[in-house]
Amino acid sequence: MTKYPPGQHGTRNRRRDCTGPWQARYRDPAGKQKAKNFPISKGGKKAAEDFLDDVRTRVRRRTYNDPKRGEITVAAWWDLWWPAQAEQAITTRNRKLSNWNAHIKPKWADWKLCTLGYIELQAWITREVKGYHTRKKVVEVLNQMLKAAVKDGRLPFNPAQDLDIGQAPIKHPDDARPPTHEQVRLIIASLPVYYRPFVTFLEETGMRWGEATGLRWENVDLDAQHLKVKEVLTDDRGRMMRKPAPKSIAGFRTVPVTPAAGQAVRTMVGLWRPPATVTPIGENPYDLVPKELVFRGPQGGVLVRQNFRDVWVQAITAAGVARKVINPETGRTEMWPRVHDLRHTFATRLKDLGIPEKDVQAVMGHERGSKVTWLYQHAPEDVAAQVRARMAPDTAGVPQLRAV
Repeated sequence: MTKYPPGQHGTRNRRRDCTGPWQARYRDPAGKQKAKNFPISKGGKKAAEDFLDDVRTRVRRRTYNDPKRGEITVAAWWDLWWPAQAEQAITTRNRKLSNWNAHIKPKWADWKLCTLGYIELQAWITREVKGYHTRKKVVEVLNQMLKAAVKDGRLPFNPAQDLDIGQAPIKHPDDARPPTHEQVRLIIASLPVYYRPFVTFLEETGMRWGEATGLRWENVDLDAQHLKVKEVLTDDRGRMMRKPAPKSIAGFRTVPVTPAAGQAVRTMVGLWRPPATVTPIGENPYDLVPKELVFRGPQGGVLVRQNFRDVWVQAITAAGVARKVINPETGRTEMWPRVHDLRHTFATRLKDLGIPEKDVQAVMGHERGSKVTWLYQHAPEDVAAQVRARMAPDTAGVPQLRAV
């Protein structure tokens, strides 16, 4: 530039983007020219040539990522990514939005996508996000965001792909065991009279809370002794809503109605006289139409789990079966048994009756065998006794002498 000043001797002006002696120029997949400058150093030309060879190869193989596209902040990427998501259940969208606002946004919103690294993300998940199931849901959202960034050409790889969320907490077998039929009888006898048909129905059908509280009279056929599970009631951030699909496709099912379950239904139908209609969910899933429900609260409204909890705790305490257990994940003290454990009691009953596994799955709404179906069937002591009886049938129940 000293020997040939700009504008003289026909020379061109200095390029504003040329800050070193070597500049590697190439075109991205869209045909737009890009460039990278290499400073004065030994081997600068070789470094520029190596870069050019590598980037041209990635362009040909369609694995090229423009580094500048990765300089967008995580918050800005969320604003682009979130509205583009396919339609999902309201509860699913709200859960993801909650995980973003409560965990991802406060920590990473101002970071650039290209600066996110595996170690930083792993340390955050391990130290700052508490609870196995919370970590699982947070990583799910983060992984989906960054996977989309890779597809959009903003990142060369997904740094959240292999994050370790640890091991799921394990409950002691005594805490996982469901109440026996005799214990459930004691609990029902300790309940206020109004709630006895509902709890009897739960034990006799194995239905989930939302399935039972969302059951409509039109979907019950007492003559055929069965009912159809076609929708559920669920809690959406404190508001009850109707959901047109159960937990999984297997949730759409036919459930047998035993005489005890049928009597429970007749009792509530005789009390509330629900019409044999099903109002379409329509655009307002929060319109619950409680007059069509079989099981309702004492005032005729929807049965809400939080409201029923106090009644349940008082009943299990009065029945003498309640005990306090520590949740291994949250560390909170909880009461055993839970209302949901009646579902496990039902599974145990089916197993004891010799019902084939595939039929148990169909009745309970499982897509495949699970711990709900088989893990809670018998106490460890029962299994040990059965094995011992088979291994030494002649000594079963006979007192044994031992040296002292």
